[in-house]
Amino acid sequence: MERLLLVGSTGLVGQAALALALADPRVGTVVAPTRRPLPPHPRLLNPIVDFDRLDPDADHWRAEAMICALGTTLRDAGSRAAFQRVDFDYPLTIARLAHRHGAHTLAVASAAGARADSRIFYSRTKGELEQALAACGFASLTFVRPSLLGGERARRRPGEHAALRVLTALAPLVPARYRVVPATAVAAALLGAVHAARPGVRIVESEDIPR
Repeated sequence: MERLLLVGSTGLVGQAALALALADPRVGTVVAPTRRPLPPHPRLLNPIVDFDRLDPDADHWRAEAMICALGTTLRDAGSRAAFQRVDFDYPLTIARLAHRHGAHTLAVASAAGARADSRIFYSRTKGELEQALAACGFASLTFVRPSLLGGERARRRPGEHAALRVLTALAPLVPARYRVVPATAVAAALLGAVHAARPGVRIVESEDIPR
């Protein structure tokens, strides 16, 4: 893979995906657009972008494959409109740009319970994004749907941290679909999906993500 486009590289899953991709000899260059500079690496191309004003003709959209790990929470976003901008508008816009510039493979960090007809706003937004991305025309499209993510965030969320501790302690009693999934496992599943590039649309549910 000459070039891999990775968006969301500063988040929990994105950081893990970036580390894995940069350590992977099968990947030539990792293109990771961000708002603020990342630590330099000889195989990292890090364009600084404004996600609200993306240049549709920029060369950094050119890649064979794309991993999308963009995402936030309603609490962090501050409003439904802001959440939808980060979790729907940005990923869809960038995916369309990548596809237009030659990307044929896309792997997306989605969420357990993603459904376009869900009554839960978060799950509905994720499901609507999956539907919209499926219409983009990627030859290979994979949605990885983890439940609660495990890992150290730069910004701790007290409620989520407490839930992680409880679910981790009770792991043997919790159904596989609802067990904590390490962010590194999600990242590995995403990277594995773009390398495999299986034709068509594939969904990897939380319980099927290799730990």
